[in-house]
Amino acid sequence: MDTFEVFAIRYATVHRTAAENHIGGDPHEDAGTMDYFVWAARSASSTIVIDTGFTARAAAARGRTFLRCPGEGLRAIGIEPSEVDDVVITHLHYDHAGNLPLFTRARFHLQDAEMAFATGRRMQHKPLRIAYDVEDVVEMVRHVYAERVRFHDGDTDLFPGVSLHKIGGHSAGLQSVRLWTAQGWLLLASDAAHFSINMKEGRIFPIVSDIGEMLDGYQRLQSLADRPELIIPGHDPAVMDRFPAVSAELDGIAVRLA
Repeated sequence: MDTFEVFAIRYATVHRTAAENHIGGDPHEDAGTMDYFVWAARSASSTIVIDTGFTARAAAARGRTFLRCPGEGLRAIGIEPSEVDDVVITHLHYDHAGNLPLFTRARFHLQDAEMAFATGRRMQHKPLRIAYDVEDVVEMVRHVYAERVRFHDGDTDLFPGVSLHKIGGHSAGLQSVRLWTAQGWLLLASDAAHFSINMKEGRIFPIVSDIGEMLDGYQRLQSLADRPELIIPGHDPAVMDRFPAVSAELDGIAVRLA
């Protein structure tokens, strides 16, 4: 079984209120920042990118502070996007599935349920489609026709030391990524838990397809990592403080998770 180094790359940020971060939150309470990440995992034999972030266009349209192109962040840790063979898309929301043209030869790994949700009847409803960018979804459909998407139906062993776990809740086909590292099993939760406090206090993020699945997902995440500190939430700025920078030059840009 391969042992992976795992990295988080911060590419954007936005200031939030408590109401924007969890249902029932105070709209007047300052909740600090929410950061945006892509992740990468590298072993002696393979490199995997997890999610592809959003573009400067999407950042401007949605009022996010765009710090750098995710592709630039990957190059800073020695990964050229055009040479990556496998990209896991945890879900098709705009902040996880943009920049697809950077990955010119990659296979994209996606849950059946996510593609069905993002292209189906639920997208008639603005509250359910608001986190999707139609251009990104159409681009992924083009990759389906080009035979560059590998679909998964539930939990899957992707490679030795890498497995995908359908969690759902935030979106219909969200998947988290479990990786074997020198510290044990690490779980990239992605948006199955935006912040650590989601899991600790059962807080419901306002963008949700199924509240019950989201709450069940918080419990399931705990069983997939060897220790709580090896569960990596999808948008928590504390990640940049908890883990060491890849180098002094990349302080605030990329951290080594394992």
